[in-house]
Amino acid sequence: MVDSVYRTRSLGVAAVGLPDQYADGKAAKVWQLYIGDTRSRTDEYKSWVLSLLRKHGCQRVLDVACGTGVDSIMLVEEGFKLVSVDASDKMLKYALKARWDRRKEAAFDQWEIEEANWLTLPDDVQKPGDGFDAVICLGNSFAHLPDFKGDQSDIKLALTNIASMVKPGGILIIDHRNYDYILKTGKAPQGKNIYYKSDLTQDISTSVLWVNSKPHMITLDYTVQVPKQKGAEETPELSKFRLSYYPHQLDNFKELLREAFRGKCEQSVFGDFKSYDPSTDQAPCYFIHVVKKTA
Repeated sequence: MVDSVYRTRSLGVAAVGLPDQYADGKAAKVWQLYIGDTRSRTDEYKSWVLSLLRKHGCQRVLDVACGTGVDSIMLVEEGFKLVSVDASDKMLKYALKARWDRRKEAAFDQWEIEEANWLTLPDDVQKPGDGFDAVICLGNSFAHLPDFKGDQSDIKLALTNIASMVKPGGILIIDHRNYDYILKTGKAPQGKNIYYKSDLTQDISTSVLWVNSKPHMITLDYTVQVPKQKGAEETPELSKFRLSYYPHQLDNFKELLREAFRGKCEQSVFGDFKSYDPSTDQAPCYFIHVVKKTA
């Protein structure tokens, strides 16, 4: 693969140096359209997450990357007690609006939403007792945290902070795109979007930034056809925005998680909600890690 360098447009910086790529508000708005109706998740995704949480007896859940609230809303509707946080206030305003609109429902009135940063999570979030039954970080969210120092120290700190929120016997569910495949082929695996149901036409082009012969950043350029307003005569608008991610590779990420839990954990890896078998030729779009804290 030919080395390529993108000078990514800065969309703002959240507290403690964690980039808020949605800080101008426009990307947050388009992203909300891109993911589609928050109640219209793929049946496979919804049933998998709910089954996993109920299998482990989870009730109190911390969503550390709630964004516009899509996963949190789904779980609140299913009776889970949610604390939802995100570093982007522009993303959080959609979650806050959803809570306000449904404030007369007891479950939504009790839904806690706060701004928080992974690098300072223990200071930003009050941990109940010995921790949450489950912590979730889904939708390729963790890959938003870059490796500014080149030594993964911020990534390790963030994962350690996230792991500290899980109670003994509790679980962490965290995912990332199949960056192994992207780095190998220069494109994302072909397959359905396992998370979102959106009718918007979309295109995603991929570029890789290499530093000292190591992949340092992957940039995805999204083209989304934004539907026209009701009654408007003009053609639908094509909106383009750019998001940059740290390209987590499967084996390294598994080791980072083991270190974050100090080895006191049981790990399972799923590829698009199925137990991952590396001997198969099938390339999943997403890897989903389920980590149970054993002590």
